[in-house]
Formats: sequence, structure tokens, C-alpha cells
Amino acid sequence: MGFLKRIGIDNYMLMLIGTVLLGVILPAQGVAAVILKGVTYWAVALLFFLYGAKLDPASVRAGLLNWRLQGLTFGATYLLFPLLGLLLTAIFGGVLGAQVTLGLLFLAVLPSTVQSSIAFTSMAGGNVPAAICAASLSNLIGVALTPALVAVMLHQGGGGVSMDAVVKIGIQILLPFVIGQLLRPVVGEFVKRHRTLTLTVDRGSILLIVYSAFSAGTVSGLWASIPPQTLIVLMVVVWIFLALVFGLMLGAGRLFGLPYEDRAVLFFCGSTKSLASGLPIATALFPAATVGATVLPILIYHMSQLLVCAMIAQASARRRANDGTALAG
Repeated sequence: MGFLKRIGIDNYMLMLIGTVLLGVILPAQGVAAVILKGVTYWAVALLFFLYGAKLDPASVRAGLLNWRLQGLTFGATYLLFPLLGLLLTAIFGGVLGAQVTLGLLFLAVLPSTVQSSIAFTSMAGGNVPAAICAASLSNLIGVALTPALVAVMLHQGGGGVSMDAVVKIGIQILLPFVIGQLLRPVVGEFVKRHRTLTLTVDRGSILLIVYSAFSAGTVSGLWASIPPQTLIVLMVVVWIFLALVFGLMLGAGRLFGLPYEDRAVLFFCGSTKSLASGLPIATALFPAATVGATVLPILIYHMSQLLVCAMIAQASARRRANDGTALAG
């Protein structure tokens, strides 16, 4: 166990890996899947209520006014990612096939994750108010911008996207946060005194998201819809994509002289892609017969980013606690 801790794998990381395996071997189905969806929904809502309760309004205003950080994060999501997606599909498109290549391009234009990127930022000791602003803005704009970028990149007509995604973000994320802010004079001190509560909700939400996503992929039969050799190549390409973005986010944070707290936001919000937003948008844009293959790159990327980001967030928190450095200095 000591060796695992030295390479960044602690009890929480083992729980995360176990959750992945559980989602593949024993996925939630039927009534269990419905219950899991409801529990995950309210866990995320609770998470953002706690964020609102412990954050002072001055910090929230600072997050909104940090235009350089917000601009860099937005540019990474909607400029850097699409350019890298075009490059990788030009190189590997012939091997992956038309539908999987389409999925890789679609992955490139998705918004950032909301709950997991903010939770990882919090775990790593980053600027949570700025992360909330960056992730929420990315998803709110992405509801309209993602279909438009798909139409431009793939030269196809843009399909309409329901307002459900916007409403969900508003009700599940922003509303609990606002309520927490309003109730901060009453519950703020309690939340500050019980930091374990927020940490438990952080980590518990991530475990629920991982299990729910892997269960959905297993139940839908995505793993059996593509030849094994194509799946292997796709996994390699997705991991290359992830490594490139991680490296560029680290480099951009240092290049622009961001403080550690803001570099954590740029890293976790600028390098992640949302499965929760991607699935409904894909359903609205693509034919039902091909949507499974189209979302497979998103599923692999999303699961990979959760595993890697969890490891990095844990390691960053430990380094920061020990010597004040993190995210490769």
C-alpha cells in the first residue's frame, strides 16, 4: 500500500478504479439506474449548495472579473480543442472509420464538465469561484455553440438543441449555489467548521458520476458496437488527445504567469469535456442508428479524464500541503 501511495494511488483512487470496474461488471439497470440518476442529481445539487454556503460574495465577484483566466479557459475549450481535433482526425481518420472520426470531432467541440472539473479544482486547492464561473459559462454557451461548431467543422446542417440542458444547469448547479449564498449568514460558519462534509460530497459526487457513466455505457452496448482493433486505436488516439491538452494547459498556465489557484482552474476546466452535455446534444444532432459510435470517443475521454484528473488532484493537494507546490510547479 505504501508503494501505491508514493505513485499517487491512495484509498480514494482505488475506490474510483473499483467504481469503474463495478460499472462495467455490474451496471445499474432499470429501477436501480433511475434511483442512481436521482441520487447523483441531488448529490451534485448538495455539492453546489455547500460551495455557495462557504464562498463569500467578494470571491465570487473576483471569479467573474478574472477575464484573463475566463478567456484562456474558454479559448481552450472552443478554439484549441477543435484545432487539435481536426489535426488528429486528419492523421487517424482513415483508420478509425467515418462514424468514430465524427465522434472524435464532436468530442472536440463539447463544453467543459461542470461538477467534476469544479470538484477536482476544489480537491486540488484551486480557485473554486472562478471554476464555477468558467464551467457554467462553458456549458451555457456550449448549448448553442457546440451545434454551430459541429455544422462548421462537418459541413452539415445544424440541428436544434433543446433548452433542457440550460434549464438543468440552472436548476441543478446555479440555483443551489445561489441558495447557499443567500443562506451563508446562517450556515456558512457550520460549513467552514465541517470541512470533511464538503470533501465527502466532492468525492462522493465523482464516484456517483463515474459509476453512472460506466453503467450507461455498458447497458447501451457501446463496447460491443465497434471492432476490437478500432477500439484499441481509438483509445490510443483519445489518450494522445488528453495528453496534448494536459500538457498545453500546464504550459499556458506558466506562460501567462497565473497563480497556482488559477492554473488549477485552467487545467481542470480547460482540459475536460462533458459527457452529461455531450449525450443529449449528440442525440439531438445525429441519427439514432449511429449515435452510439459517435459518442464512444466522448465516453472514453470522459472516463480517462476522471481517472487522471483524480490522480492529479490528489497529488497536487498532497504536494501543496507539504511544500506549497503543485501542478508541476
